[in-house]
Amino acid sequence: MASRVDEASFEGKVIALIPALRGYSRSLHGNAADADDLVQETLLRAIRHVDTFQQGTNLRAWLFTILRNRFYTSVMKSQREPVGLESCVSELATVNATQDLHMEVREVERAVIALPRHYRETLTFVVIEGGSYDAAAKHFDCDIGTIKSRINRSRKLIRQATGGPI
Repeated sequence: MASRVDEASFEGKVIALIPALRGYSRSLHGNAADADDLVQETLLRAIRHVDTFQQGTNLRAWLFTILRNRFYTSVMKSQREPVGLESCVSELATVNATQDLHMEVREVERAVIALPRHYRETLTFVVIEGGSYDAAAKHFDCDIGTIKSRINRSRKLIRQATGGPI
């Protein structure tokens, strides 16, 4: 017949064993959060079933047995209920964030504004508005080679300013 447990003494002994329980739990689990959860489950089970503990027996062994059994139960349960079922949210299609593109466009816009006027106007005429090199040469009253050179230099300056292609 089990003798009645002195609650104050029992509580003090259990509290003193918590660091050892945590160490053992962490050796079973690789994850500190899961290990702490296991210790908490162990302590709750011990409190619920304190009437089954026999005064004068090894409290440490009793608590470690509860912890080990809870661990094995959770392992068996996780094997029966695998994570990542077909209805898992992680399988849903994702949408790329639009703010990245917006920020890149703003960065290129600032780089274009910072270009010297003759580069900016030539780049705008040919690249943004879609004008031909011939039309740009006539519009700016210069050789086609000058237009090509301005476009090339404009792109190089924008790449340097943004770190990306244009």
